[in-house]
Amino acid sequence: MKWPSLILASASPRRAELLRQLGVEFKVVVSAVPELHHEQLTAQEVSQINAYRKARSVAKRLPDTLVLAADTLVYLDTRSFGKPATLEEAYQMLEELQGRTHQVVTAMCLMHLREHRQKISFERTEVTFRPLDAPKIRRYLNRVNPLDKAGAYAIQEEGDLIVERIAGSYTNVVGLPVERLRAELEDWADSSCQR
Repeated sequence: MKWPSLILASASPRRAELLRQLGVEFKVVVSAVPELHHEQLTAQEVSQINAYRKARSVAKRLPDTLVLAADTLVYLDTRSFGKPATLEEAYQMLEELQGRTHQVVTAMCLMHLREHRQKISFERTEVTFRPLDAPKIRRYLNRVNPLDKAGAYAIQEEGDLIVERIAGSYTNVVGLPVERLRAELEDWADSSCQR
């Protein structure tokens, strides 16, 4: 299938690589919108709002282009884990997640402003961490830069050191649920043909 070309509203090299693997033609235009965090909202709601705001910010500059934005959050119970600001914060996050099962939710927003079309979807994956003591956490942090990663980890970078198992989409944990995105792009292309 010929995918529609699009603008990726993200600086994430992981999302760009996943799009390349999917065979989508795209350009990167980074959204400058700050991510919202709100204790009263679920991780799913926050990630959907953030994905929408990122997409809209870029679509306003490029209204004739299909824009894809995404937002990934790690959460345990009701606590959300964004990107750590320091290595100490990253250590604390991994210490709290160790030995437990948490959720990773990624929301995606496809938006074409001129056509007044948008589609917001999300994917959720459960990730179970191995029990980790202080030396294991430090070893992981010495091998991976956690500061640009939600939850202070990247499953594709030394993930076997900390992750025991996942239930759901692996690429969702990386930052872009490719299976869901493929279906959304097929729907988008089909509905474009019918217009």
